[in-house]
Amino acid sequence: MTSTFLTAEWRDLVMLNYEVPPRVLASLVPAGTELDVWQGRTLASLVGFRFLRTRVLGVPIPFHRDFEEVNLRFYVRRRGPEGWRRGVVFVKEIVPKWAIAWVARTVYNERYVSLPMRHRVVPPGAGTDGLAEYGWQLGGRWYRLAARMRGAPAIPPPGSEEEFITEHYWGYALQKNGSAFEYRVEHPQWEVWAATEAAFEGDAGALYGPDFSPFFTGPPVSAFVAAGSPVSVRYGVLAPGV
Repeated sequence: MTSTFLTAEWRDLVMLNYEVPPRVLASLVPAGTELDVWQGRTLASLVGFRFLRTRVLGVPIPFHRDFEEVNLRFYVRRRGPEGWRRGVVFVKEIVPKWAIAWVARTVYNERYVSLPMRHRVVPPGAGTDGLAEYGWQLGGRWYRLAARMRGAPAIPPPGSEEEFITEHYWGYALQKNGSAFEYRVEHPQWEVWAATEAAFEGDAGALYGPDFSPFFTGPPVSAFVAAGSPVSVRYGVLAPGV
């Protein structure tokens, strides 16, 4: 088992899920992994959340402990000694801190960028909806990712889409030679709210390229909010055999 690189809490995760054809993702799939599909569909998720109490190598970095992140990710799997390792590949990750983006690009070769960001989280109350909302600025324009939720969160039912989306515990970063840099992300199973409303506002083509643009102009195929938990991110290694 590799040692821990980063610990934090991930909270109030807005997850908007879209169906994207495999041909759009094919060039981003690292060698040794394959697309992980749910009920025959290839999904990509826009995810916004709060990073809290962040420590790198056990050390809190001043002014870099609490911040937002928004990412676009899709789902892959790789055969490991214990069976299938189900993981995610990030198309792009946005944070407001340039130093965080630099470390992630340097250590993991992840596709991080730094942009101005903001958020608003209102927990649901008795008879009132909650709101989790994330914004970021690109080209002088504010983008928005948001969902409303109601009541109390719950562990997703076995075999549900919510379980599929949240139960991926590996990260796979595509390297310049096409290989996979593999790292473990550890956290307990998350409770989720089904979103009563969900929205993405912005230009997906400007963010992710023209190939992605057509698939993010309409409503998501599903949306929910995960309560989140403490997480640990392990040091990564090049996936063997690739």
